Amino acid sequence: MDPVSRDHDRKTRDPRPEKEVTADLQTQMGDMQIGGGDDMLIDDYDMIDEKNDVAIITPDDSIDEPREPQADDYDAMRERVLPMLPDLESEFEATHTWHIENYRNMPRRERGPKFECGGHPWRILLFPFGNNSESASLYLEQGHDDEDKPKEGWYACVQFTLVMWNKNHPSIYLTHTATHRFNTEESDWGFTRFAELRKMFAAQWDGMGRPMVENDAVNVTAYVRIYKDPTGVLWHTFENYNSKKETGMVGLKNQGATCYLNSLLQSLYFTNAFRKAIYRIPTEHEAEKKNSAWALQRLFYLLQTSEEAVSTQELTASFGWETKHIFEQQDVQELSRILMDKMEGRMKGTDAENALAKMFVGKMKTYISCINVDYESSRIEDFWDIQLNVSGNKDLDASFKDYIQVETMDGENKYFAEGHGLQDARKGVIFESFPQVLHLQLKRFEYDINRDAMMKVNDRYEFPEVFDATPYLSEGADRSEPYIYQLHGVLVHSGDLTAGHYYAFLKPTVDGHFYKFDDDKVIRATLKEALEENFGGDYANMVNGHAGVRNPYTRTFSTKRSMSAYMLVYIRKSREKDILIDVGGEDTPSHLAKQLNEERAALEKRRKDKEEQHLYLSISVVTDDTFKAYQGFDLTDWAADANAASAPRTYRVLRNSTLGDFTNIVAESLKLLPEQVRLWVMVNRQNKTTRPDQALTDLKMTVTEASTKHSGRDKPLRFWAETCATTEDGKTRWPNQIISPTLPPPTLIFLKYFDASDQTLHGAGHIYMKKSSKVADIIPAIQQLMGWSPGKHTASLSSTSSSSLPSPPNSGATAPSMHLFEEIKHTMIEPMKIKATLQQAEIQDGDIICFQKELSEKETSVIASTGGYTDARDFYDYLLNRVSVAFYPKVGPEHEDGKFTLALSRKMSYDQVSAKVGEQLKVDPTHLRFTTILASTGKPKQPVRRGQASSLAQILVPSLSTYATANQRSDALYYEILEMSISELETKRNIRVTWLPDGVTKEEPIDILAPKNGVVQDLIAPIQRKAKLSAEAVSAVRIYETHQCKIVKELTPDTVLASILDYATLFAELVPEEETHAGDEDRAIYAFHYDKEPMKTHGVPFKFVMKPGELFKDTRERLSKRTGIKGKQFDKLKFALTQRSVYAKVTPINDDDELYTMAVRPDDQLGLDHVNRTRLFGGKGDSIFIR
Repeated sequence: MDPVSRDHDRKTRDPRPEKEVTADLQTQMGDMQIGGGDDMLIDDYDMIDEKNDVAIITPDDSIDEPREPQADDYDAMRERVLPMLPDLESEFEATHTWHIENYRNMPRRERGPKFECGGHPWRILLFPFGNNSESASLYLEQGHDDEDKPKEGWYACVQFTLVMWNKNHPSIYLTHTATHRFNTEESDWGFTRFAELRKMFAAQWDGMGRPMVENDAVNVTAYVRIYKDPTGVLWHTFENYNSKKETGMVGLKNQGATCYLNSLLQSLYFTNAFRKAIYRIPTEHEAEKKNSAWALQRLFYLLQTSEEAVSTQELTASFGWETKHIFEQQDVQELSRILMDKMEGRMKGTDAENALAKMFVGKMKTYISCINVDYESSRIEDFWDIQLNVSGNKDLDASFKDYIQVETMDGENKYFAEGHGLQDARKGVIFESFPQVLHLQLKRFEYDINRDAMMKVNDRYEFPEVFDATPYLSEGADRSEPYIYQLHGVLVHSGDLTAGHYYAFLKPTVDGHFYKFDDDKVIRATLKEALEENFGGDYANMVNGHAGVRNPYTRTFSTKRSMSAYMLVYIRKSREKDILIDVGGEDTPSHLAKQLNEERAALEKRRKDKEEQHLYLSISVVTDDTFKAYQGFDLTDWAADANAASAPRTYRVLRNSTLGDFTNIVAESLKLLPEQVRLWVMVNRQNKTTRPDQALTDLKMTVTEASTKHSGRDKPLRFWAETCATTEDGKTRWPNQIISPTLPPPTLIFLKYFDASDQTLHGAGHIYMKKSSKVADIIPAIQQLMGWSPGKHTASLSSTSSSSLPSPPNSGATAPSMHLFEEIKHTMIEPMKIKATLQQAEIQDGDIICFQKELSEKETSVIASTGGYTDARDFYDYLLNRVSVAFYPKVGPEHEDGKFTLALSRKMSYDQVSAKVGEQLKVDPTHLRFTTILASTGKPKQPVRRGQASSLAQILVPSLSTYATANQRSDALYYEILEMSISELETKRNIRVTWLPDGVTKEEPIDILAPKNGVVQDLIAPIQRKAKLSAEAVSAVRIYETHQCKIVKELTPDTVLASILDYATLFAELVPEEETHAGDEDRAIYAFHYDKEPMKTHGVPFKFVMKPGELFKDTRERLSKRTGIKGKQFDKLKFALTQRSVYAKVTPINDDDELYTMAVRPDDQLGLDHVNRTRLFGGKGDSIFIR
């Protein structure tokens, strides 16, 4: 097996015509397979020709076509099978042939001899009997061995062709071509199904008279070409691609459909002077999520300092956007203007005031100049960007000429000049100045009258790298500084109106390169990629009859490029260094850097804690202080906020540390000596409470052993830390050690105090009692603990109180009578029998006894009148059903000023909730109405109906969930303060009437609270008030009911409101004068709007007067006046006569027809056929906004 190799280490360009170079693109891109794996699939978006790769051998007698080269004619074969790729520069070339003998006896995998290309070894990898396929598998492989590995980061961009051929008859051959970026991870590339085995060993190869493998021998030639990689990403798969490492910049994450926002933000970020101006906005005292200036500062700082792609969630949240806005593509120009306005508003009164206007604002003059007299009317206006027509213009200059094109006003269109009468005049626009940063919006989306829809304009439209705006300035404009502009950014849209993607090409520095910013990836780009490939227009070198190139977003084929520029950013060359000024750490707000550094440190700490989690154990500890601050069941809330005073203390300790070590840690945190702290293990009882069980004595036990023994696997380890004071001799004696060792140990009891006057339930401390003591004996201990003077019960204490408690002062206050309850579990609070012993009462270590003062009748009455609880058991029930409810004013959750939170019981009635909210707002509770909140959007869902039987639990979480109650928040309500009481409101009905002040083009919705048993006349006064109608005009108001955009009936003043269905739509208007002054023979017809088909109705229907003998061309003029639709928009309307039925016949109406004679049936209606503007943008929702 002697190799025949040829090296061509040269820098060459293919001399052949471009058509020849691209003719075999399918061969270059097709059938590529990954060595050693499954079949590799290649997207065919850019395939030019779908011909098979098998070479067609031309018959010897052919004189019409050139002869195919022989496989052993290496130079000719290279020209044939390895054409130069356009726009790329070859760096190295090599040709190598592997002579294979004894094919049938080869092992499963065989490598050919090494050959060199570009200073690196290569070889052919062969699976003679297939790599998991029924075909021979051939690959090109980089030939580095384990001991001779290439340097880290090595790669080579290779175009190669593998040719299998009969060595005796080189006219028999098979070729496959591919391109690949070889690196240490992807070291081989080729074709799993290079040639079918059955065909290779057949007697004839494609009728050539001989087999491919003859006498068990065959040759394989590799043609290899290594290309230069100017951008560093040629044929990159972008797996594990690091934008920061490769370019020094990071991208922005796409939240769903926010690529348009990402491209605009990157453009503004790399307009460095804009970034610097944003940093100058003072936000230190308004660093909150709803502040869009602060959020934009944070985003820019993260782009400046982050190592990975940055999220825009904080920014969009500050805009007030909801989920639906994240998944809607919006207009970039509109977003840019709103964002500029918002930031400019935040800059007023600060050092940054007018900074944006100086950068982005130019001036244009709109004028009308008379031709024959010396008179001109003009107005100079500011502009932030310029919208240029693409359709009908070949390049940027043509668009500017179109923009400033002069219109001559003559004939019937003469201009009335004050003091000169009607005059011939010229009307136009001219620029007085251009800004330092010029934003040009290219109108790539336009209304197509033929398709009756918005369409994308994919026409070719060229724009230069350097643009001279001087020719478009007025004669008197200041030209002292050249208006020469350098291209800084190209924002691109790929796709069509309904599906597509946005990205940007930006040049961050004056003398640098262009980079492609595609969401989270930043990639070096060539000048051609930034300019020419975004001109739009037809693909070059398309083969006749080819379906075109497939768009990856719309999945359709087109001969026109779907990617085209829609916004250009130019910077004035004389101001480039000012606009692209360096922005360093000293320019960023110090509070911003400090805050983000703290967040990063906290994030790093959490990451490190997570990594070391297996080494540590978290232990929760309850102390007397946390117990006294706690209001609730048991000794604490284990899930409480860590910052709460009642929250248990959490310690993170090494698993191999001892309980003695842990005791020392706890004592240090309590500022006590270790011998003053004793740990009790907390256990979960069967009644689902957690109480101290026993004091720990073996302090040499590790915390891991203690966790296994006392808490069990995967359960938290919890302690109660008992403390005591030292005696005079410096020693500590625990209360249970005072008792004689021969007697049974005393019982540890925790005490809680329910204060009815303050409506609080807090821990009071703990005591030790003998088991033989009576329940009554607890009372003196309570008196001492609370500082109350002894009263009726004066029995001596069986044990002292916890030594951690100070000796109570003798206040002299008379001890009140008390009620005692045992807190057995959450739902079981039982009164205690005074005469029973603790043993009879089954009191054990860790049990909780609650006490409360006995109230007088007057005290009970006062507390109950305010909605308070007078019995500890009732208060426990409140705690069991307690829920925190947030109340927002109905204007919206973004209005945080009116928000407040109340702790309420789930058992509260509507009136009780109203009383609490009314007390908070200091308003009459009967005038409060609540509305549930939609969980997904935060918008109002439906008003809550007042009912004595309904509880707060049923309001927040209805037991029988329906469509109306689904997806609502269970922890919040809207409130509104009404002008009337709820009782009165329940007698009203909300009716929405749409007022039509000017034809049918303008709509003003009016919500009216009308009596449920009222009549239509009751709607007139509110309409008069809202529409500001005079008393004379009120008599001409007409109200009519519609359904599915067709008039159902006109409503008379005495029409009962109850007869109007909920789904009906009401319109109100002043009866037109032509209707009030209609002649005796005039008739009326109902008219409606539809889009192509009468069943696709839209818009506002109306009533129209028909006049006998009037041709429709005259009727059209009255229709224009009646509807308020004028000019070109009215000219697009088509008219037809139809009936109310869904499947009615449609009769077109021509200008020579008479509507009066055509409409004779009672159900005849006039149809206005025109596009439904609400659907032009794919049903896009609300207009874009920034809160």
